[in-house]
Amino acid sequence: MRGAASTRDSEIASALCAVLPARQVVADPLRRLAYGTDASFYRLTPEVVAVVESEADVQAVLRTARAHGRPVTFRAAGTSLSGQAVTDGVLALIGEGFATCEIADGAASVRLGPGMVGGDVNARLAPHGRKIGPDPASIATCKIGGIAANNASGMCCGTAQNSYHTLAAMRVVLADGTVLDTGDGASVAAFRRSHGELLAALARMGAETKADAALAARIRHKYRIKNTTGYSLNALVDFDDPVDILTHLMIGSEGTLGFISRITYDTVADDPCKASALVFFPTIEGACQAVLGLRQLQVSAVELLDRASLRSVQDKPGMPAVMRTLGDDAAALLVEVRAQTAPALQLRMDAALGVLAPLPTLEPAQFSTDPAVCESYWKVRKGTFPSVGAMRRTGTTVIIEDVAFPVESLAAATLDLQDAMRRHGYDEGIIFGHALEGNLHFVFTQDFSDAAEIERYARFMEDVCTLVVDKYDGSLKAEHGTGRNMAPFVEREWGPQATQLMRRIKALFDPGTLLNPGVIIDDDPQAHLKNLKPMPAAEEMVDRCIECGFCEPLCPSHKLTLSPRQRITSWRERSRLHAAGESTAEIDTAFGPLGLDTCAGCGLCATACPVGIDTGSLVRLLRERRTGPVKRAAARCTADHYDTFASASRLGLRLGHAAARVVGDGLLARVSRGAWKQQMPRASRPVVTPRPHAGDPVVYYPTCGGRIFGDGTPGQASLHEVITTLLTRAGYAVRLPQHVERLCCGQMLSSKGRPQEADTMADALAEALLTAASDGRGGFHPVVMDASACSLRMKKHLAGRLQVLDFHEFAHDALLPRLRIRRSAGPVALHVNCSVRRSASDDQLRQVLRACTSQVVEPAGVNCCGFGGDLGFTAPELNAHALRHVPAQLPGGCCSGVSTNRTCEIGLTDHTGRPYRSIAYLLEVCSRPDTVDAAC
Repeated sequence: MRGAASTRDSEIASALCAVLPARQVVADPLRRLAYGTDASFYRLTPEVVAVVESEADVQAVLRTARAHGRPVTFRAAGTSLSGQAVTDGVLALIGEGFATCEIADGAASVRLGPGMVGGDVNARLAPHGRKIGPDPASIATCKIGGIAANNASGMCCGTAQNSYHTLAAMRVVLADGTVLDTGDGASVAAFRRSHGELLAALARMGAETKADAALAARIRHKYRIKNTTGYSLNALVDFDDPVDILTHLMIGSEGTLGFISRITYDTVADDPCKASALVFFPTIEGACQAVLGLRQLQVSAVELLDRASLRSVQDKPGMPAVMRTLGDDAAALLVEVRAQTAPALQLRMDAALGVLAPLPTLEPAQFSTDPAVCESYWKVRKGTFPSVGAMRRTGTTVIIEDVAFPVESLAAATLDLQDAMRRHGYDEGIIFGHALEGNLHFVFTQDFSDAAEIERYARFMEDVCTLVVDKYDGSLKAEHGTGRNMAPFVEREWGPQATQLMRRIKALFDPGTLLNPGVIIDDDPQAHLKNLKPMPAAEEMVDRCIECGFCEPLCPSHKLTLSPRQRITSWRERSRLHAAGESTAEIDTAFGPLGLDTCAGCGLCATACPVGIDTGSLVRLLRERRTGPVKRAAARCTADHYDTFASASRLGLRLGHAAARVVGDGLLARVSRGAWKQQMPRASRPVVTPRPHAGDPVVYYPTCGGRIFGDGTPGQASLHEVITTLLTRAGYAVRLPQHVERLCCGQMLSSKGRPQEADTMADALAEALLTAASDGRGGFHPVVMDASACSLRMKKHLAGRLQVLDFHEFAHDALLPRLRIRRSAGPVALHVNCSVRRSASDDQLRQVLRACTSQVVEPAGVNCCGFGGDLGFTAPELNAHALRHVPAQLPGGCCSGVSTNRTCEIGLTDHTGRPYRSIAYLLEVCSRPDTVDAAC
């Protein structure tokens, strides 16, 4: 990994290096801290991080850790909220080798590795009309390993479709390294022979539990509502075969009994027809009365929101106006119904409205099937948690707890919980939840830097336990897993007899307490108040980060160096050290290459962040601070003489091609450490002002990427020539801004942390565009640009003054209606780059491409290509890492690709072996009067 510090002289790290490839053993202080952080409010720094890519790796880690007496914690995505994914021992980080997905014929089941992201699984199942049962709110980030190990559920899955109830088979690695595959008869038979004593003990435990009528009834009662407190004791009463008992005990065991290396789920229907209703009630009691009636119907979700949660989002754009007029006791239900057909959906809507009609609602209940309206309703629900995170005081953390009550007690329990939060001073706290299951989430902010604040938290949690367990006999953990924060309270909820069963289970599977100690069961009554995560002020732009990790799947440097969450965690630690007067030299040395040099600055992290943080802004600020006088002078020179810089760049390309003709592209690429590409573009031809002709005026600004980098094929038209031809063909009179060669939007310098010089360049371009676009009567003609990153920057810079369109946006709106297009015969690959995603114009791009070909190939799991301006030349490993999954997803007949950024296309061409060009090239060929096959 780039910039990795040398492996520290640790006995366990050295031992792991002997059994794993060196790249899979992480022992430098910065990455141990960063990789060891999860979404919870606990902080433990692992002694070493071992990336496991196979069962053999897992067995080697377990064997080595056992020999050295060190505990092992398995970690998937780290979205865990209860501290079950942190450790001061060996952190076994699940690698991409476990990101496997095998869909059975008919998609009735799916076999998954623990490294698969839940949302990606559902995306693969969607064409079959199926999905997995669990649907946690973090499904776009969390992985199958965590979903199963925590028995995560969600808004629609309830208890019937969670991992426990949709489990079909499992492959598990036990603490002693033994592998059991319950989907393989030979494996089961061998396991019965080798581990007969373990299975016999489980069988006895099950028989004893069933024979104890009171205990069996207690267990069944506890699982009538959501419950993830402790081990899945229902396995002892639901099954007779000890193999079934074993596999179902693994669900919700949080890595304390073994490692789930594969799991097969029975899939569930993904109903295509959906409708939502947001219903307001004057009181919580009225809303909960409606829940009791709706629970008898076929409704998919009923989300309860108290007045505080509604108030937290009522002023956001698009929220229903009635929310601002609600009384202090008001509440709302978000109801969703789903069905396979529209008539069936109507029947379910009518039934739900029949329950709601006689109840005292503030407005008549009504369902909508309009996706935009439904999305606006769900924005109310989804916006509550981030709203608290965004408003919290710097230095505090956001805590989200989840409990469950018997549904008939939900109203009273909600009022009691509100009262408890007020009594303990958590006035900002909000309550929402999955009402059909009696499952409430309560969110509040907490300062763990002060002993008095920690004591306040302790008193509050004691009152919560009294309320949930003693008064309502509910679940202290409904769906987030027991973790560290409820481990001391398991016996409080379950009682000594059931808890002793859990201790016997732990001892049977893990006699050496090797696996994730301190999680699920902890005899220390103060354990939940120890190892609390500090949240020091770092930089205002990132202080709101709650370290949830939602950003990570979108980040091109995740798993190469650091993710956005890990960058913020690292900088927070650096800020803490600085504030304490301690040395920051070690972290400064490591953070440069790990945190700054490989950040693409694409901003996709902000699109997934609950509080909208763009970690790239932090990186650009820190790059600016470390810029020395020589680089500052170079930036000023570039801004003042951009035409000279562009000419020098084109000259460099010509010299590079001359050298490549002598030594070959491969050697030149190696000598330049990847800066030279195997299919490096030729220098672009100079921009020529088009001849005046009649037509609708449009301003075209050829961006510098296309002006410098031409096509990879000698003699091929440059991008600005192709777009000018297209605009003219469609009947537009093309105007260019004056002195094009001198102009640049400044994106390049902005990403390098030189905002002043970048803005100077953007200002000059803005003035040139305004002049060129003026119609002489106070209005402006549209402006078209041919690079998405530049278009996005200038849209912001000229917001409210001038309409700027990326080429594919203009092509969708203005060219397609005017051009006669003959589709290409072959499949064409599409890369939707980060700027297009951020501008939400990806559907327009797809529609332009579909107009040109009926065979679109869009590889999954690729967001930003990682070229990041010129990082593809200076840090080519980032580009290679970001695109590592693309080549295998391109079919043999797909011999070309399109995108909308010239530098992105250079990297894609280099790493796929297929020429990627602007979609303008394909559109131009397909719209020629004598169009031929343009696929290749």
